[in-house]
Amino acid sequence: MKITYSHFAIILSSLCFTACTPEKVGDNALSTQEKEEGWTLLFDGQSTDGWHLYNQGKVASAWIVEDGLLNCVADTFDVVHEDLLTDEEFENYDLKFDWKISEAGNSGVFINVIERDTIPKAWASGPEYQLLDHSHAAPEYLKDTLRRAACLYNLYPQVNAVDPKPSGEWNHSEIVQKGGKVEFYLNGVLTAEQDLTTEAWKERIASSGFSYFPLFGRATKGHIALQDWSKGVSFKNIKIKEL
Repeated sequence: MKITYSHFAIILSSLCFTACTPEKVGDNALSTQEKEEGWTLLFDGQSTDGWHLYNQGKVASAWIVEDGLLNCVADTFDVVHEDLLTDEEFENYDLKFDWKISEAGNSGVFINVIERDTIPKAWASGPEYQLLDHSHAAPEYLKDTLRRAACLYNLYPQVNAVDPKPSGEWNHSEIVQKGGKVEFYLNGVLTAEQDLTTEAWKERIASSGFSYFPLFGRATKGHIALQDWSKGVSFKNIKIKEL
């Protein structure tokens, strides 16, 4: 059979469509490209493997996995309530995760967490990426720009002003840390940028309420922690690439 130009064009178009169509993957899964780039899942969508409670170990807690989501159930009282911590420590990395929060919810993600029985809580050592429902937040949280979503909680306001999606809707966040320099993103917008190795950072801590905790903000390597606070929060698609 003679192959005409039109035949060739159809074949080429078909090959291009196949090659250019993005690979579709479900939640809590990695695409072929992500695997090749070095991404790994921190949450498999089925269990809390790779995580434990801060200073508590692997015990029954308010953190449960249901329908592919990692949920913190705030109104349960027969289990331990504590922040959930990665078993591993990380230093230079790109972390991505999706989260949705309950109405008037308030939570956070801590980085560079030091786990010691002499440190009472994860937040006493690791800076926080704030998670907040702006649409139902207490007025003082929105008036005080140091406590808005995706800021370096209680230390710096958002670099670029952005509101998260309302309670019950999914937000996408990213934390990049390399050489002690940290960047926070909320739904693609840069919200925090800070060098944790500078004197200016130490001075900011010294003038804040965190000054009572001598190890707060000192480390540039540590665990990643999810906060168990007074309201429910859910996570999925937690993935990391070491840089």
